[in-house]
Amino acid sequence: MAKQSGLGDQLFIGGYDIGADTASIGTISTPRATLPSTGITAFANERMFGQRDANAEFTTYFNPGPVGGPVDNEHKALRGLPYTDTQLMYLRGSGLGNEAFSMVAKQLNYDPQRGDDGALTFGVSAQSNGFGADWGYQATPGKRSDTTATNGTSIDLLVGSSSFGFQAYLQESSDNAVGDPFADITGGAFTVVSAAPTFERIQSASATQTVERYVRVITTGTFSQCSFAVTFTRNDAARVL
Repeated sequence: MAKQSGLGDQLFIGGYDIGADTASIGTISTPRATLPSTGITAFANERMFGQRDANAEFTTYFNPGPVGGPVDNEHKALRGLPYTDTQLMYLRGSGLGNEAFSMVAKQLNYDPQRGDDGALTFGVSAQSNGFGADWGYQATPGKRSDTTATNGTSIDLLVGSSSFGFQAYLQESSDNAVGDPFADITGGAFTVVSAAPTFERIQSASATQTVERYVRVITTGTFSQCSFAVTFTRNDAARVL
């Protein structure tokens, strides 16, 4: 695949689509702590990995949106500074199978800055909580809107099956349903959505669960419209979920 720019990227937080109000993304980071393990026989420091972490920083344009209106806007999404967890999702473009970064996080701030040119922007930082972060793939092409129960198009994870679990939701097949019909992934269903905006992270119960090569997102039930974005990470090696 050729080199890419960041044109057409997407950003969601707390169930809100704020990409159009985002001026820039300053940091997406996944640092890992190190623990000293230097023995007296060593001639240099020895270290082993400790806890995972993740953080993101971005800048938004001020957009208060319509009073009482349903339209997504950054001020509605960010002004509350919730004490509870939120979820941040960065999408590289909006294409099925494109790269995606997702994390459960704490929103730390919502800091306005008024430049001498009149520009009004807000700085926002978020730190992961409990799970680190996941680089995975878009299981929907950016934001998908269904008006009835739908079997979505699958994404190809390129390499057979793996037995290290997953983070997300879906159905799966080993050959894109040529001879192996799609079947529900164990533990791969989100809670029923009864109101929006909302968000959820799910994961396999076991770090050794097998996940097939092809996965797809389906919606079920009776509804008039549902807009959503889903990312999926199949683990390549054993990890703490």
